[in-house]
Amino acid sequence: MKRHAAFTMLELIFVIIIMGIIGKFGVEFVAQAYKSFIFANVNNELQSNSETAVEIIASRLQYRIKDSVIARKSTGDTPVAIADASGSTFTVLEWIGYHDEGFRGSSENNATPYLPDWSGIIDLNGGDKDKLISPATDTTKIDTMISKLSSGGSSLSNAALYFLGANSNIQTDYGWNGEILNQQGAMHPIKAGANSNEFAPRKTDFSGIDIYEYYQLAWTAYAIVYEAGTNNKGVLRLYYDYQPWDGDKLSDATTKNTVIMENVSTFQFMSIGSIMKIQVCTKSDLVEEYSLCKEKTIF
Repeated sequence: MKRHAAFTMLELIFVIIIMGIIGKFGVEFVAQAYKSFIFANVNNELQSNSETAVEIIASRLQYRIKDSVIARKSTGDTPVAIADASGSTFTVLEWIGYHDEGFRGSSENNATPYLPDWSGIIDLNGGDKDKLISPATDTTKIDTMISKLSSGGSSLSNAALYFLGANSNIQTDYGWNGEILNQQGAMHPIKAGANSNEFAPRKTDFSGIDIYEYYQLAWTAYAIVYEAGTNNKGVLRLYYDYQPWDGDKLSDATTKNTVIMENVSTFQFMSIGSIMKIQVCTKSDLVEEYSLCKEKTIF
């Protein structure tokens, strides 16, 4: 007679119990590992998105005319000086940026050094009511660069000068509430003069205007607008290529804009003196309601 080895009933019961334990905790372990993997991916994506958004905003804000920054509760709302904009109800951050690309300059035929297209200096003894002389400035190069940056939408004849040290009123001197019809505001609309180092007035002349030695040249305002969406997931949009001193408004349909970031849950900003702080929070509902924020301080 041949004998065949087999499990006893007790051994089978032990095997079933052990398999049950392994099955229960094994499935939970795999599920937890999968959930951790998804969460890590979502976290990394939100980290990257929020950091990208604050860096894009900061890269433009660092070249702001500091006295020009305002906030609005909506695109057509009354402007408020950034120092007075407290709370989370403000969805629009708006400012005039000076032409940093032209101040960094370009080289002739790849030669060095790179020379600025505008020097930022006014010869206080050389101008008159119909012209300002800016040594080492080339208005032709300024015009060419502005045209390229705006894809032909603007030129030097849309630009304005801001004199460092001049007193200004946020409501009247930058064009936030309408066109500047003279040279009395903080922004002085200009065009190319007879010579390449001359700026000519574009409204009234420079009679009675306090002219300072140092200036910044601007050709556009910028705005970051938070557009709320469904489920607290909105869009951050950058507006550019418009001139408030000439009567352009953020709410104009022709204003150029581009989306910076989607799935944004929060956009907040504040100012302490000339220092600004911004915060962007992005959101995901893939695992569970979860958002991640990044902050940056701009001097």
